[in-house]
Amino acid sequence: MATPWKTDNWFVSPWNYSEEVTKDYHPPKKVKIHDVTLRDGEQQPHIVFTKDDKIRIAEMLSEIGVHRIEAGMPLMSPNDLAAIKEIVKRNLKSEIFCFSRCMTHDVKVARDCGVDGVIMEIPGSRQFVELAYKWPMQRAIDLSIEATAFAKEQGLYVVFFTDDATRSDFNWLMDLVQQVATHGHMDALALVDTQGVLSPQAAACFARKVKERVPKPLEAHFHNDFGMGAANTVSAVMAGAEVIHTTVLGIGDRCGNTPMEETVLALLTMYGIDGGLDYRKINKLSKLVEELSGFKIPANKPFIGDDIYDIEAGMVTNFYKNVFEKNLLTVYPVHPDFVGHREPKIGMSKKSGLVNVTIWAEKLNIELTDEEAQKVLDRVKLKSHDSKRVLSEDEFRKIADKVKAGK
Repeated sequence: MATPWKTDNWFVSPWNYSEEVTKDYHPPKKVKIHDVTLRDGEQQPHIVFTKDDKIRIAEMLSEIGVHRIEAGMPLMSPNDLAAIKEIVKRNLKSEIFCFSRCMTHDVKVARDCGVDGVIMEIPGSRQFVELAYKWPMQRAIDLSIEATAFAKEQGLYVVFFTDDATRSDFNWLMDLVQQVATHGHMDALALVDTQGVLSPQAAACFARKVKERVPKPLEAHFHNDFGMGAANTVSAVMAGAEVIHTTVLGIGDRCGNTPMEETVLALLTMYGIDGGLDYRKINKLSKLVEELSGFKIPANKPFIGDDIYDIEAGMVTNFYKNVFEKNLLTVYPVHPDFVGHREPKIGMSKKSGLVNVTIWAEKLNIELTDEEAQKVLDRVKLKSHDSKRVLSEDEFRKIADKVKAGK
């Protein structure tokens, strides 16, 4: 790609691709998306997915091209168990994983579901072992070794998942990981920022340091408590992480997980890493999860918010009018068609200018002289100010009719 920062679908900064910026990047050859919407995403308070909800979301995730779907935790409830089994039966294009504690009983249940792999959780910091789990450390090690070895015997792909790893003493953490890798089994290691407390620079350093000590594929599982989920995940990828754990809409515990939409599009447009998704279905997937979760997408949420492509300000509307036909990326970083978003709308409010009035009048077949258009704009601004909102087409028409009637 001659200009990876500027294509028919996006226009970002060429600085992203300058040698000075990219010289220390060490990304993998391919990045996989491991979706955790159905497990970690559902842990957000007030979100409850039914069995049918989970199946519908899983089918859509597979349709969009997600590589792996974490369908849930089988022991959560009978309906979750049934949902996982049914998702497996659908023979989706995505690999199906489930979440498991490091206990052989959990692994047996996962095996009986027919999943391809398991995310096996263990406390990864002294405070989690001693305070949250209230376990002696040796128990955590013994359970991890026994359960991961058993999972391998069952033919499952094992991702070792150390809770609270980013607040752990690094050498202590590596000792735990290496004991499990040596005496148990580990196909991949998840870098887990349970409390969302990494900075982007620390995420890259963490991934590099672990990669030096653990000769296994790394998976980035980051939370969003400081709004750093996407940035941290991208940083970990550029340091070598091969799999990213994300949720649709960024739903999840507390402030949520790494949002899929922002992360995959940042990787694609700013770093030249294509996750292989059907990006034009991103809004379709997001609306489905919004409907089934009851979580309202913020209007300004990147790529999927209802209002992100809309315009009210007069100056910006003028820019938009000038570029709409052939150069829409002059005013947007990503084309709405590329992410399956509806076309931009021109709003009418106290921020609007004469160009807004002209566009609306033409759309509604209202003929206005220059003098009338200015009077309409003056009244629009006043009404919008006093009502603290944008105006509807009906309100605009009434104002225009009064102006034309000399009232």
